[in-house]
Amino acid sequence: MPVNEQIPARATSAKADPTRVPAPVTAADRIVLEIRRFIAAAIFFNAQAAEKVGLGLTDMQIVHMLALNGPSTPTRLSAWTGLSSGKITVALDRLEKAGYVGREANLADRRSLLVTLVPARMRKLAAMYKGVESETRRLLATLPQHDLDAVIRFFETLRAARMESKALLQPQPRSHGNRS
Repeated sequence: MPVNEQIPARATSAKADPTRVPAPVTAADRIVLEIRRFIAAAIFFNAQAAEKVGLGLTDMQIVHMLALNGPSTPTRLSAWTGLSSGKITVALDRLEKAGYVGREANLADRRSLLVTLVPARMRKLAAMYKGVESETRRLLATLPQHDLDAVIRFFETLRAARMESKALLQPQPRSHGNRS
């Protein structure tokens, strides 16, 4: 299929059971279904890992965002996660109290802080994820380079699309009507 050609959405029937995911028909259906299965399994794995170290799932995801992206301002964390600034502040308070993050002066902007991960706490988390990463790398090693390149392109494109669509989930300013 040419790169620019759109993959059609699944046709839906009026009699489709909304409590069940339809059986895949096309390759796109299979990919979407496998992504959903993978995400569900990853969420539960992360929830179990978070529970083992005494964190909530949201707090664990913030730790992952910091590990993936490096030190950040609370405002940037809010943008990455889609959480309100208030929710980020509360989560950072919990993470700081638990010893996972520190807050330090942002040398690039005196008005803000940088949130950084505490290396000693991250070692324990890294050990928990080591097996999953090793297994993933083992499986990836079985694929030819052109398949790996396609997977990379797909996930980069998907992530970029998700970042753009996050704006749809952000709360919209309330309209107070015309008060003239």
